[in-house]
Amino acid sequence: MTQSISDLEVLALAALLRLGEDAYGIAIRDDIAARTGRDVSIGSLYKALQRLEDRGLVDAWIGEPTSVRGGRAKKHFRVLPAGKEALEASLRSLQNMVDGLGLDWKAS
Repeated sequence: MTQSISDLEVLALAALLRLGEDAYGIAIRDDIAARTGRDVSIGSLYKALQRLEDRGLVDAWIGEPTSVRGGRAKKHFRVLPAGKEALEASLRSLQNMVDGLGLDWKAS
């Protein structure tokens, strides 16, 4: 059975898939904001990412420290197969809910 995910987790998983190896906190938040206009706090995002990691939907690792970041390292994320399945299931559920409503909501 596929795991249920929140709307913020849907956005995070989509951003992770789009960003690939460049997926880390600020980049994920910026991608969500640029594509949805939604201003997600970094704290809320990291909580969602932690939930996804705890449930085996994403994997995380700490990169090398960089001088650009004052010697701090980035925490990177990637979607695992179960995460992709959960995202697809969530999007199918949304599609099923809006089919037949006469809404023009799909991007062209």
